[in-house]
Amino acid sequence: MKKIIVLGAFVMSFFGCAQIEETSFKSEALQNQMVGTDHEPITFAEILKKNEGKTIVIDVWASWCSDCIKGMSKVNELQEKYPDATFLFISLDKTYDAWLVGIEKHEVKGEHYLVSDGMKGVFGKSINLTWIPRYMVVDKTGKIALYNVTEADDDKLIKTLDSLK
Repeated sequence: MKKIIVLGAFVMSFFGCAQIEETSFKSEALQNQMVGTDHEPITFAEILKKNEGKTIVIDVWASWCSDCIKGMSKVNELQEKYPDATFLFISLDKTYDAWLVGIEKHEVKGEHYLVSDGMKGVFGKSINLTWIPRYMVVDKTGKIALYNVTEADDDKLIKTLDSLK
């Protein structure tokens, strides 16, 4: 009987701590106002709509983030391996100018958008952001195929992209 109780407690704690893999974005994320490199406002929903029918790799990053910068060479490899995917870079930089300098300095290729309220802001909270870089994949139907990895060479990321080819 003791073993059953211990096993039950273990199972409950394991599933209680497991992170839910989201398959769609919360309305707060979709309605979040960002800006493009042209300084024009755009919602996250509009960004996704622009890329409808495509596999989208989202990289949440910042030019001040050393882990983000270290991971850029791996992102470049992904871009070479998956040329048909759209790469969206959502920055948490503190200022518009710092963000533009970071894009150029680190030669980040793809679509770029800036979130103005940081990791703890509306967008960050709506995607449960706890660390950057953060990678997500959206399939061609607009469904989130991969919700959370923090390494650009993570096996889950590679397998997800391979499955969406």
